Amino acid sequence: MKKRRIGFISFRISGTDGVSLETKKWASVFEEMGHESFFMAGQLDTDPERSFLVEEAHFHHPEITTLYEQCFSNRKRPQELSTGLHHYREILKTKLRQFIDRFDLDLIIPQNTLTIPLNISLGMAITEVIAETGIPTIAHHHDFFWERKRFLTNCVWDYLNSCYPPHLPMIQHVVINSSGQNQLALRTGISSHLIPNVMDFEHPPTEPLDDFNKDVRKVFGIADDELFVLQPTRVVQRKGIEHAIELVARMHRKAVLVISHASGDEGYEYQNRVHKYAELLGIRAIFVDHQIGDKREISPSGEKTYTLQDVYPHADLVTYPSLQEGFGNAFLETIYFRKPILVNNYSIYRHDIKPKGFDVIEMDDFITDKTVDYTERILSDPERLHKMVETNYALGLKYYSYAILRTTFRNLLSGFFGEEEAREHTETNSGI
Repeated sequence: MKKRRIGFISFRISGTDGVSLETKKWASVFEEMGHESFFMAGQLDTDPERSFLVEEAHFHHPEITTLYEQCFSNRKRPQELSTGLHHYREILKTKLRQFIDRFDLDLIIPQNTLTIPLNISLGMAITEVIAETGIPTIAHHHDFFWERKRFLTNCVWDYLNSCYPPHLPMIQHVVINSSGQNQLALRTGISSHLIPNVMDFEHPPTEPLDDFNKDVRKVFGIADDELFVLQPTRVVQRKGIEHAIELVARMHRKAVLVISHASGDEGYEYQNRVHKYAELLGIRAIFVDHQIGDKREISPSGEKTYTLQDVYPHADLVTYPSLQEGFGNAFLETIYFRKPILVNNYSIYRHDIKPKGFDVIEMDDFITDKTVDYTERILSDPERLHKMVETNYALGLKYYSYAILRTTFRNLLSGFFGEEEAREHTETNSGI
């Protein structure tokens, strides 16, 4: 199979947001298959020799942010807004062509940049470069603009209709859930491949506790007799964190809710609400975002920065009461670390994940006495708990492992480059 040079394009490929995590998983699997990965974004923590930093690609770039705010606060577009969008479109087109030429790319993979209009100039630039060069493209769509209310009042419908996503013959579209697949076809006539988020279930976590992370409970101030309840998400409204607070408040045991990430780029109003609600219900909720990062670090003063993977092994229960998710990375992470999980029956879970047979603690938009009682029973029965997490890990291995990516990637590449990849896929599966 010929080695392909693949370029990933995003607003940022850095940190622990879902898009960055999945981008790195895709790159890792492509590289295991013998291909090479390169990265272009406005913020990067990738290998510098394979990276192409373009500050104007980030939605936090000051002038890009100003343009964004104008796009989604008016119904009539000022001429200077059009001028500004096209000015940065040209800048970004030049950078995209430089990225493609510098690394001699065979294929590009825009990651959510043709889906969420946080940087419309970038979406326009990518669309035009694809149309003008004919470069093979896999457009990976995590969540669509029509799923977010904040994008529906705007003065840029013409750009949204042409670029989010573009309908071009050299693009193969990938979505992460069946709802996105159905809506994309219904709204645009575009067919797509369904590739869910994945974890490396073929390689279970080894030595989850070591000299670095064995002190997590102590550093977070959690006593040995306290139930460690982990909410491994950002503090944004659609995460439904008030339900996790209520569950902890209603359980008849000493417990603490640990919230792993801050609100990020969606403001602090909901985070303040979570603080006050925890105080109102009299539970201890601790926010540890300042102690969790992308990699392990020790400051000059000796303070540690843990990864989220350092924290999961210490959790007794994971809460995931989200109202809406594109898929559910935290769900897969919890299954991977063999922890029990409370899950709200959000639509993607109900339609795509639940039918696989996962054994979880469920809620339907609010906490009931039944939810609390069942949680207590699970946590008090080690044998039942062991059976639950082992069943879930086996299902994760079956449905959400890297094997899913390897199989689908070969099919996608054969669609661009002919029978060479298809033949390799056949020979691999037949043991030749």
